[in-house]
Amino acid sequence: MQSTLDAATRGLHVAIIMDGNGRWAAVRGKPRTAGHRAGAKAVRRTVEAAPGLSIGTLTLYAFSSDNWKRPPDEVATLMRLFRDYLRGQTARCVEKGVDLRVIGRRDRLPDDVLAAVRAAEESTAGGSTLVLRLAVDYSARDAIAAAAELLAREGARSGAEGDVREALSGHLDPEHPGAGAARDVDLLIRTGGEQRLSDFLLWECAYAELYFTPVMWPDFGAEQLEAALAEFRRRERRFGGLARVATG
Repeated sequence: MQSTLDAATRGLHVAIIMDGNGRWAAVRGKPRTAGHRAGAKAVRRTVEAAPGLSIGTLTLYAFSSDNWKRPPDEVATLMRLFRDYLRGQTARCVEKGVDLRVIGRRDRLPDDVLAAVRAAEESTAGGSTLVLRLAVDYSARDAIAAAAELLAREGARSGAEGDVREALSGHLDPEHPGAGAARDVDLLIRTGGEQRLSDFLLWECAYAELYFTPVMWPDFGAEQLEAALAEFRRRERRFGGLARVATG
């Protein structure tokens, strides 16, 4: 069986800002919490579809550090849904070879959520089909600042020299130091019609292709993911170089 690192590097890294749950619910006359519950089903559909579409790493923006500003009842619902997703999907992740990891701060998560995170990560470690990263209490700017601080402390102790960019990349996910740094994002998808990054994977998205869709997250699934990838493959990625010129 191939290692998790092989699984991640042989496929694309797709990141998704899952936006539109509240608006999806509002147009149906339902509470925002109904939208979040429908959004959880979209997560399952998308994770199921990813390996068959040549995705090796899938990073989903589940809860930003700024989301703590939302009404307490909504935050509590989101935390329960996150906990229930981990508890309910861990066995299926193991069956399907999904290595589930959670990125972001952990010190503010409720105890039951933190316990579910640890149990899911331990059970799914080594999955070789897909690396699924859930960003919870996550801020890219905070992650970059923390990585830089950690790198500075280590450098001061050891006097080590080397590629600073590569070293910093390896410190962006301190909870999984043995797993290696996640590869840069190839495609960033945002649902719900908004067109901004919202403090998500700013370092890793330096050369990501951006795809914005008006489809609300609860309506997202395999068909929409395939459409985003089809658009991605029509683009020419130059990474700061020149376009290819046909010869002959």
